[in-house]
Amino acid sequence: MSGRIAGMMRKRVGWTWVLAAIACAWPVVAQNAVPAKLTLRQAEDLALKNHPQVLAAQALSSAAGEQVREVRSAYYPTLNADLTGSQGNSGARIGAGALVASRLFDRAGQGITLSQLITDLGRTSNLVASSKLQQQAAQQDYQATRYDVLLAVNQAYFNALQAQAVVKVAQETVTMRKQLFDQISALAQNKLKSQLDVNFADVNLSDAKLLLIRADDNLQRSFADLARAIGSDQPAGFELSDEPLPASPPAQPEPLIDEAMKNRPEVASFRLSSDAAHRFAEAEKDLNRPTVSFVAVAGFLPYVNAPQIPAEYEGAAVNVNIPILNGHLFAARREAARYRATAEDQRLRDAQLRITRDVRVAWANATTAYQRLDVTAQFVKQASLALELAQGRYNLGLSSIVELTQAQLNLTRAEIESLGAKYDYQSQYSALQYASGQLR
Repeated sequence: MSGRIAGMMRKRVGWTWVLAAIACAWPVVAQNAVPAKLTLRQAEDLALKNHPQVLAAQALSSAAGEQVREVRSAYYPTLNADLTGSQGNSGARIGAGALVASRLFDRAGQGITLSQLITDLGRTSNLVASSKLQQQAAQQDYQATRYDVLLAVNQAYFNALQAQAVVKVAQETVTMRKQLFDQISALAQNKLKSQLDVNFADVNLSDAKLLLIRADDNLQRSFADLARAIGSDQPAGFELSDEPLPASPPAQPEPLIDEAMKNRPEVASFRLSSDAAHRFAEAEKDLNRPTVSFVAVAGFLPYVNAPQIPAEYEGAAVNVNIPILNGHLFAARREAARYRATAEDQRLRDAQLRITRDVRVAWANATTAYQRLDVTAQFVKQASLALELAQGRYNLGLSSIVELTQAQLNLTRAEIESLGAKYDYQSQYSALQYASGQLR
């Protein structure tokens, strides 16, 4: 008996520990279930920090900086160490192949070779200038990528805000129509309303439930888009903070076009790429010019099977390389560089035309979205008044259930249209700021 009691006590103590562990873990689980609050600025900061496109553009910009160092290395001397060992029949000469002055002999030697470019009459300087311009263009591409990511974050954020608001409207609609259905059902049981009214109220309630299901699905998709925009692979369940409505767009788009030409990083990138292509074309022209370089060698031969050869050696030379014939290679490279520079000029012009068009379209969209705000607000006001009148007429028996349900449908549609107008304007205003180069 005492053993059974002891076993029961051990089981009870074990279950006590289990319950205590669950009780301790429950606040943590509940805390993790609470969605984190997220503002638009925080979402933008997360995207700029984590988005792979931003990180890739930053890496490419850094790589362009290393290319500048690569081209500039031609200005500095090169120093190489050599270790050589050879075997050959003593006194023999090389009789075939390239013309050489040395003869075969057994030897082991070590030495260094120093070479330094003296001048190539401007080619290297043009190459360095071209690489610097390409680096600056890569930096502008990095800024353009940041702009693209910020625009995607803004649009995903406002879409998620709209989806959240529509869910609330759908929930309120279900509650309101459920109350109407319960009221009409009670009246029908007391023979004060017909079964037809109950059926209409039931259909209206089912429609509201379907609206809520679609709104929930759209909210989940909006959160997935927002998570992708901020560079996260985790499912997002944020509690988003509403943003104030921006001011009205300007009366004309021309000032915004001027701002876009000054601020858009794409324009700066294409302009710098065009300048870099022209400097590279100048460098290709310099291929026909002579190149002057200095070369020096020194070393010693610890083992030589030829007593007439000194154990140490050194020498220096200045070499002038003058291109004469190469099968029109340099001419082809020069013309190809010139054509590429012309292509870069046209890409710049195309970017300017495209951005001008984008600003005008974004301004028109923002203006239209701003005008919808007053119209949808009036729509909600009139729909609310119509629902009150329809409810009163139905309660007095002066109208049918069809008029009341239609008024409810109109109010729900008006509320959704008003929310759409609000967040659409915020999204379109962000697109206008992006087009004019003023987004953050």
